Parts: sequence; structure tokens; C-alpha cells
Amino acid sequence: MRRLLLLASLLVPAALPAQTLGRIDFPNSGAPAAQAPFLRGVLLLHSFEYEDAAESFKAAQQADPGFALAYWGEAMTYTHPLWNQKDMAAARAALGRLAPTPAARRAKAGTPREQMYLDAVEALYDPANPKARQDSLYCDAMARLLDANPADDEARAFYALALMGLSQGVRNIPTYMRAGALAEEINRRNPLHPGALHYIIHAFDDPIHAPLGLFAAEEYSKIAADADHAQHMTTHIFLALGMWRETVSQNAIAAGKDTSAWRPGHYTAWHNYGMIQLGQYDQARRYLELVRRNLVGASNGGRESYMLTMRAHYVISTERWNDGVADWALGTTQSSAGARAMDAYAQGVAALKRGRRADAEAALARMEALIRERGNEGIVGGNPKMPVILAAQLRAQLLHARGKRVEAVALLQQTVADADALPMEFGPPDIVKPTHELLGELLLADGKAGDAEREFTRALEVTPGRSLSLRGLVQAATAAGDTAAAARARARLEDNLRDADPGVLRELSLLSRAP
Repeated sequence: MRRLLLLASLLVPAALPAQTLGRIDFPNSGAPAAQAPFLRGVLLLHSFEYEDAAESFKAAQQADPGFALAYWGEAMTYTHPLWNQKDMAAARAALGRLAPTPAARRAKAGTPREQMYLDAVEALYDPANPKARQDSLYCDAMARLLDANPADDEARAFYALALMGLSQGVRNIPTYMRAGALAEEINRRNPLHPGALHYIIHAFDDPIHAPLGLFAAEEYSKIAADADHAQHMTTHIFLALGMWRETVSQNAIAAGKDTSAWRPGHYTAWHNYGMIQLGQYDQARRYLELVRRNLVGASNGGRESYMLTMRAHYVISTERWNDGVADWALGTTQSSAGARAMDAYAQGVAALKRGRRADAEAALARMEALIRERGNEGIVGGNPKMPVILAAQLRAQLLHARGKRVEAVALLQQTVADADALPMEFGPPDIVKPTHELLGELLLADGKAGDAEREFTRALEVTPGRSLSLRGLVQAATAAGDTAAAARARARLEDNLRDADPGVLRELSLLSRAP
């Protein structure tokens, strides 16, 4: 009888006031004492603060042990669709604490709508199916839930996220556009919904569509100020638009107030890449030294991978070939094949630029061995063919160094075609030296300024605002007599570098203002 009375009194929208995690409406049949931790858990879930969300859902379970959606919420924290990650054991353990079987768990759901949420999460973690099939069945279940409850914006938000998860960590533009449209519909009704803003950003964070997500990037960090991931997520749009100062400042917030404790990771990697684009090379180097020190003793393969990728971006994008950073002894036993390929590429290019061709050949051999050993594995959420493309790039540079310029350019032109056929990237490029940029540099060195200008122009479409591509465009357009293009690129580059380290303008070999 108590349960029936509770249902009657609580089948109205349960809402949280505007706060530093955002605002949602999620009607449910949980006890009053479970409402605050449950709703906080959903808010955190929308901002991918998975560990904190799980703790909130567990608090809701303690407040109301029979509250089915509290167990649903905890189980949802163990799948990370856009990172292509899923912890089946943890999720099934959470559901098992509610009841031992799917039927028994469904029976504990207080309403038909809540039963549909349980049905969906059962599909997401059905051990009878492989992951891709689980994700597809879950997405279908969320579509049915939304069809049956068109006013349920939580169903709409989780359906949008499920759509993006169908591609197993690789961007599929039509599906992402559908997800973005669903999230925009929520945002029109509830501008404080963190999931709506978050999923808009993810849907549109490639360089072509990023302008569509700029408003969400500008709002998300404000309405979800207590979520570190929300501070970082804004930079998915900022970086895609070449907004380097915003990229640096937001990732500094996300990484935490105690800068002395920063370690290699997602936020610090983006922060460091932004500093490099601003020409703050000395600061970027000190930053690398800091995160390297803080990595000592940490047994975390993800952090080890980020250390390698951060070094690779520093070496390649600063062009400080003789800097001792390239020679640091870094651990690789726990890192991904993709991260090791990026690092080997950077070390190979640095060796070649130093005149140590044998070391560059050895780096290429390491990359090719990785490809044979592990296949086309990229870092989490990354480009699965990245190691193959980087190996081809290094091979082309070795050919060019041996005077085989025609063969080198032909190989890079094929590599460019392969890279262009891949899904668009987001964030610091996994192909640590964008292939159009490299081809432009080789063409410019061969005196083919017009062809080089076209390559640098294309490079900036793929990686807007990248300083080395802007430098190349200034040089190529000037040599080709395209003074207007040269002036535009020079203005953008000088804006990037207005707070650069002393001497960086000289290091980047900028031409004088006179063409």
C-alpha cells in the first residue's frame, strides 16, 4: 500500500533547480529521499562524470533499495559510448543487486515507462550478444521508449547518445547529425539541460560542423560548472575552430586547480597542444617535464599513452629537432599501439632532421612491426588507420631525403587520398603531422609553390588555425604571387602568436610583411 501511495504522489516531474550541474526533469517512482542523489547522478551521467555518478546512484539505492532506476543509472555509468568502452561485469553486478533476473528486475520498475528503461539497459548488457549488437539493440530500445513517451527529454537525450555510440568510437556524419538535431530539440525547451549541450558539442565537433556547436560550447561550461568534463568539452568546438586561447584556458580549468599534480591525460594533452599552437614552446616543454615527473609510479596505460602522444605533438609541431625531449626514455609497455606509432614517428622525423638516417630507418621498422603485431589499432576514439598513414609519411620523408623526390611526392599523394577517406577527427590530430601539411612542405621545397598552396589550404580545412599550416600557406602563397592569401594567412598566424615566446616568430621562419 505504501508503494501505491508513493506512486500516486510522485508521478509528476521530479526536477532540480538550476545549479552548477545543469537542470533536468525526470519523473520517477523513487522515494523522496532518493530523489536528490538520483537526479544528481543523471546530471553527472550526462557530463560523463562516471565515477561520481555511480556514487550518487548508489546513494539513491541506499535511500530506496527497491528503486529500479537507481540501479539502471549505476549500470549506465559503466558504458562510455563515445569512447567505445563498456564494463560488462560491473554493469551486470549493479543490475544483479536489484534482482537476479531481467524479469525480476523489470517487475520492480514502478511504471511502464520505467520498465522500458530497464528493458533498454538489459539489451545494452545482454551477454548473449557482441558489443556492436548490444549497442544496436539498446539504440532500438531507446527509440521505442521515446516513441512511447515523446515528452520524455531524458529518453531523447539518451537516444541521441545511443545513436552516436552505434559507430563504435568512429564518427559517422549522418548519424551524428541526427543525434545533434535531437539534442537541439531538448535545448530549445530546456537551455540548462547538460546532456543536450554536451551531445550537441559531440555531434558537431569536427572542423566542418563546429560552427553549429559554438553556442553550446559557450554555454555548457557555465551551466555545468561543477563538472570538469564540461569545462573540457567546450574545447571540442574551440579546437576544431582554431580557438587556441580558449582551448588552453578551459583545459586548465578541467585539469584542476593544483597544477603541480597534473599528469598526462585527455585534458592535459589538449592543453599542451593549444600552447604549442600559440607559440608558447618553452611553457609547453616545462609542462611536459611536469607531467612526466607525475607519471612516475602510475600504472595506467592510458596515461602512458598520453605521455607518448604529448611528446610526439611537441616534437613535430615545435620542430625543435635537437631538443632532448625526443630522447627521453619513456615507458611503452602499457601504451596502445597507436600511441607508440605516433611516438616512433616523431622520433624518426627528429632523427632524420638531425641527419641520423639510420635511426630514422629504425623508427620506421618499429612502426611497421607494430602494424604487423597489433593491426591498425588507434588510441581510444582515434583513427584506426593512423599507424599505417604515419609509417607511409616517414617512408616518404626518407625517400625525399635520399633524393627520390618524385617517388616521395607520389607516395604522399596516395597517403593524402587514404587520409581523406577516413572519418573526420576531433581534437589534436592522431595523424600527428597532417598529411596535407607535410605534402605542402615537400612540394614547397621542390619549388612547386602553387601546388603547395593548395595543400596548405586543404590542411587548414582539416585542422583550422594550425600554426605550421598557416606558416606554410604564407610561404607558398607568397612564392606563388597570391598576395591576398598570403596576407590572410599571415594575419591569422600573427594572431596565434601574439603571446608567443620570444624568438618563436624567427623559429617559424616567417616572411617579412613585404611579399
